[in-house]
Amino acid sequence: MSSLVDLHPITRRSLLGGFAAASALVVLHPFAARANSNQAHLRLMETTDIHVNLMPYDYYADKPNDTLGLARTASLIDSIRAEAGNSMLIDNGDLLQGSPMGDYMAYKKGIKAGDLHPVMKAMNVLGYECGTLGNHEFNYGLDFMFNTLAAAKFPIVCANLTKGELASDPKNDVLYFKPFTIIDKKIKDGAGVESTIKVGFIGFVPPQIMMWDAGHLEGKAQTRDIVEAARAWVPVMKEQGADIIIALSHSGIDGASQTDKMENASLYLAGVDGIDAIFTGHQHLVFPGPKTWDGIKGADPVKGTLMGKPAVMAGFWGSHMGLIDLMLEKDGKSWKIVDFTCEARPIYHRDDAKKIIADTKDEPKIVAAVKDEHEATLTYVRTPVGKTSAPLYSYFALVADDPSVQIVSNAQTWYIKDMLKDTKYKDYPVLSAAAPFKAGGRGGADYYTDVPAGDIAIKNVSDLYLYPNTVQAVLITGAQVKNWLEMSAGMFNQIKPGSKDEALLNLDFPSYNYDVIDGVTYEIDLSQPTKYDKDGKAINPDANRIKNLSFNGKSIDPAQKFVVVTNNYRAGGGGHFPEIASDKVIFVGPDTNRDVIVRYIISKGTIDPEADGNWKFAALPGTTATFQTGPKGRTFAAQVKGAKIEDAGNGTDGFAKYRLVL
Repeated sequence: MSSLVDLHPITRRSLLGGFAAASALVVLHPFAARANSNQAHLRLMETTDIHVNLMPYDYYADKPNDTLGLARTASLIDSIRAEAGNSMLIDNGDLLQGSPMGDYMAYKKGIKAGDLHPVMKAMNVLGYECGTLGNHEFNYGLDFMFNTLAAAKFPIVCANLTKGELASDPKNDVLYFKPFTIIDKKIKDGAGVESTIKVGFIGFVPPQIMMWDAGHLEGKAQTRDIVEAARAWVPVMKEQGADIIIALSHSGIDGASQTDKMENASLYLAGVDGIDAIFTGHQHLVFPGPKTWDGIKGADPVKGTLMGKPAVMAGFWGSHMGLIDLMLEKDGKSWKIVDFTCEARPIYHRDDAKKIIADTKDEPKIVAAVKDEHEATLTYVRTPVGKTSAPLYSYFALVADDPSVQIVSNAQTWYIKDMLKDTKYKDYPVLSAAAPFKAGGRGGADYYTDVPAGDIAIKNVSDLYLYPNTVQAVLITGAQVKNWLEMSAGMFNQIKPGSKDEALLNLDFPSYNYDVIDGVTYEIDLSQPTKYDKDGKAINPDANRIKNLSFNGKSIDPAQKFVVVTNNYRAGGGGHFPEIASDKVIFVGPDTNRDVIVRYIISKGTIDPEADGNWKFAALPGTTATFQTGPKGRTFAAQVKGAKIEDAGNGTDGFAKYRLVL
């Protein structure tokens, strides 16, 4: 399964002749090397979407992780500055929520006026010069955000967050933050002569915070369209003497037609006259970079431009440092850009075997600054945050309705109903699609979810949900729901009625593509061939494995519309499910599925993961099939709902063998 953490970009490191962080040799950027007396090289460095990932540690899995952490990104800074003539470090938002450290600071420790959040400790140590807001800054409420950001030793700018109703003229909006700042930056030209350039920074947050955090913001704030706000304020920045204007856009890149209050508006923001360069974020992707951006008119993912202007998106969780290098030339008393390069420089790479290789080491200043909070977070994730009334296990997730999948669906349904309650989709029926991630296979005979009844800690959530996917929802028809399930049923081999102990599972079909859809009931008829192969190709178009598909006790109406909550991988077309793609997406959540599960557990106190038995195999009298699962599953075989399972001895490679009586 392709997950967010697997992302690794195309970069422009070849321009520098090698990765300076891995070598004692510092290679100057070509602009720094060739700048003349009236020219200067200015390097702008971006972090974005840190999400309180300060240390290279996955708190959910409770183990180190070389793909993340500001401590790793920060170790690039000295060498990156050494390559440059002049430099500035900025952040593009989503600092305060997204890892258990963020939850610990909000739910356990708290931040009062005058307190120092570990994010601010780290950023102040590193010498950031400007920042903007991300949508996740609002997740714990306005007081928490303001108390935290008050400790920043650098300006925070945001031009489209108002304290009340929008004014007729954006320049008359009453804003929570300054819309922009102009920094008098001392720079040296190619001859070593120091002078001042006025660098303007303007910031933007996604307008959708009014939906995502309505509980914190309703009646207290409004958001303005990003491009509209930019068109109002950029001329003011010019009037106040900005030589160059940099947009800090916590908004992604979308090639769709421009709309009012567009979430991912950076492409159109780059088209605003007067903006010279743009830092983007929010989407947890890399620009310039891979094929994600192919076909978007106005975006050049090789050169790194939006509307012809330099642009960067630096991944997420500290995975990359974004770099925009500007060759500046003095034109009378002011400066102008005459050339640029763009790069997203990673903290790791993968070798030929896809093994993760760290390209950086921990920055000692960050490790020391956040040591206490890191250790407190470890205690926090290992401490129960709720209880489960029954065991959570996935030993039989592929052959019967299962508690580990059930609890994910329960949490997703709880979340999406709340998110859509004030939208035009509020009256549509909600279904939830979830798959078992830990289901043996190549992971081995112990690769299963197994959480006993009783206390449940945050780190147990990684057992339930392996991937850092984000929540999305699609709007589809009843017919498309059925085809979604027909695709999932490719998990099973065709079984001849009356046969004994045929192999049940299609081992070429990945378990993470075996979606169970909750909210409907159905049976799977194994006597039928599979309709689709693992790549979504209809190989038996007339096959009909899904039987008795019902909603609210009645046969599903093929034309009825349903909201199905899932993850970004599936909603974006991952797994090649028929007709499930980004054009069906009606909700893009700001939260990971893991975070939703944690919130659900905390809100319920005690969760009931018992499977509701909404699906089963159609009866085939006199027929049995066999499958392998972990030997620890013997404890639970008799408890499985809707299936008769018998122990069939030992399997191969440490697995146990079971018989399913059909």
